[in-house]
Amino acid sequence: MVICALSSGLSFGYSPKVVIGTLCFFRFWLGFGIGGDYPLSATIMSEYANKATRGAFIAAVFAMQGVGIIFAGLVSMIISKVFLLKFEGTPFNVDEVLSTEPEADYVWRIVLMLGALPALLTYYWRMKMPETGRYTAIIEGNAKQAAINMGKVLDIEIQAEGDKLAQFKAANEYPLLSYEFFQRHGLHLLGTMSTWFLLDIAFYSQNLTQKDIFPVMGLTSKANTISALREMFETSRAMFVIALLGTFPGYWFTVFFIEKIGRFRIQLMGFFMMSVFMATIGVKYDYLKTKEHKWTFATLYGLTFFFANFGPNSTTFVLPAELFPTRMRSTCHALSAASGKAGAMISAFGIQQYTQDGNVQKIKKSMILLAVTNMVGFCCTFLVTETKGRSLEEISGEDGRQNETQMKTSKPVSGHQDDGWE
Repeated sequence: MVICALSSGLSFGYSPKVVIGTLCFFRFWLGFGIGGDYPLSATIMSEYANKATRGAFIAAVFAMQGVGIIFAGLVSMIISKVFLLKFEGTPFNVDEVLSTEPEADYVWRIVLMLGALPALLTYYWRMKMPETGRYTAIIEGNAKQAAINMGKVLDIEIQAEGDKLAQFKAANEYPLLSYEFFQRHGLHLLGTMSTWFLLDIAFYSQNLTQKDIFPVMGLTSKANTISALREMFETSRAMFVIALLGTFPGYWFTVFFIEKIGRFRIQLMGFFMMSVFMATIGVKYDYLKTKEHKWTFATLYGLTFFFANFGPNSTTFVLPAELFPTRMRSTCHALSAASGKAGAMISAFGIQQYTQDGNVQKIKKSMILLAVTNMVGFCCTFLVTETKGRSLEEISGEDGRQNETQMKTSKPVSGHQDDGWE
């Protein structure tokens, strides 16, 4: 992530197309690193947390994405504003400014290279972090080392229990491509992959209405009337405001309420509310984009982001880290995340390409289609089970209890004692 973020800012070439090609190459490998970090961050937190607060802790890991979005907006605003100061007080001519803004080429490079800083700051602690106890014990078969690792992280003394290790290890022998996995967790994997896929189609299409709502709110000017640097500054400022008032609170509402409401209900609620708001925007788009109704438009737009994050955007990250057995936990999380990015590609190359000309009727149809997509995600949520209040071994069936992986209850089994891990 560090190397490719720096390399992205150094993208070279003798023509714009070659520069874009080089940039895509480095962003691909940056995505490779991020794709590894997604399941690892979720799995590490899942396997170290206790069952009473596990969902809140995993959601808090993901909620830091909201902090990152805010800082990304600030960085873009500050860098572009610094370079804009050169043009303050000068007569404005679009063609002249665009042709004499070599600084614009520096700005995006600096912003991308600064993306290496967070990864660099966390590198040392990530290298010092021991392997999770569950993986060390169940997959590597080293109960003693697992107890030492868990003791270091949790700052308590843990005793290795060979009998329980043998029991859990025996329940983890089946591979991903097996009938037993399909029977136990096939529907779960289908559920986590489909819901993340459908969510990202809608989530990454939410900027369809930006070109109308931002100017109406006075946050941006029309693109053909301002320079590239000014457009970057105003767009960054607008996204910062949306992130601060809509996106960021949604993440932390999930953190605070996930152990009270449960993952299952939050995901259902989020998909349903996103569908309602997107359908409303689609049906009333002509009415909403006028200046007289700008606050109604802004409210609907912000609430869509809020319920995406106080909903499936958070829970699709949490559930794959809890539903699957130790041997396949991070792999299944990675498959679910990858399916989400496939949905993002459909959003970028399908829906956004379809509405690129700004045709109002196309935007309205697309918003209604996205509302339907959210309702399909609502239905696919019933393929997963509630994980609140249960240990990972109980959820995945690694404790030897059959058929409990298909339970739809959010309550622990009556009389079930803690299995020693949590």
